[in-house]
Amino acid sequence: MRARDLAVEYPIVEPDSSALDAARLVAEHRLAGLIVVDSDRWPIAVIPGSQLLRYIIPPHVRDDPALARVYDEHHADRLCAKLAGKSVADLLAEERTALPAVDAQATAMEIASIMAANRSPVVAVSSAPDRTDAPMIGVITVAHLLDRLLPRPTAD
Repeated sequence: MRARDLAVEYPIVEPDSSALDAARLVAEHRLAGLIVVDSDRWPIAVIPGSQLLRYIIPPHVRDDPALARVYDEHHADRLCAKLAGKSVADLLAEERTALPAVDAQATAMEIASIMAANRSPVVAVSSAPDRTDAPMIGVITVAHLLDRLLPRPTAD
């Protein structure tokens, strides 16, 4: 099983995309994160869903999660309003997470080790063997990788 066989299409956003639309994309498609590409569609970063949450949670609550209890549901429902008028570039400015990449020939173990080392829910798959800087042909998510690695249940 090679990376090229596991790669799938995945939603992408550009730095000038709306941060609110990006969050909606994560929610609607139940994504672990988003791939950010430049104008030539070269991958430049990944935005994990947890980074979206980090952006909308007030800094004092991030510093002391016990303060989250003081927010009632009405205020919690309005947290995402902070994303209005912001771009994906604004999210990247706070904390950019490089998009890990594997070449088309990478094995499942290589893919898993790159994901684990980078704490990334996705890796880009390069179109070229032995190169990670070629155009992206797709991505591999943790869910897709585990689906292929886990043994199938046996019928008893």
